[in-house]
Amino acid sequence: MKKIIAVLSLILAITFNAQGQEVKKVSLEQTKGEFTQKEVKLTPGSYIFDITNNNAGTDVGFVLIPEGADASDAKNHIKEAYVTKVVTEGSTESSNTVTLEKGTYSYFCPLNKTPQYTLIVE
Repeated sequence: MKKIIAVLSLILAITFNAQGQEVKKVSLEQTKGEFTQKEVKLTPGSYIFDITNNNAGTDVGFVLIPEGADASDAKNHIKEAYVTKVVTEGSTESSNTVTLEKGTYSYFCPLNKTPQYTLIVE
């Protein structure tokens, strides 16, 4: 019985440790036709993107894709990175949790017609 309890305790400890991975926040701001942050560097891990609309003149959103992927094809979008609702002027909205691995990504806003910017995970 002691062995069973010890094994269950070990399994629970591993499970809680894996679930306890820290989720970090990345804050990005959009103004008219652009993001104010032109490049972002992160380490591998889990992130929530907070997108602020600072007088962009239109509602804004957020799209994240692997570098080189066709941005016009929604199947290439990392859908967890979408904000959970459109960001109206003067407000901030968040994405769901996104787990990023090493690599290079591009981010942009099709609503605000921003260029594509670089997000590097190293």
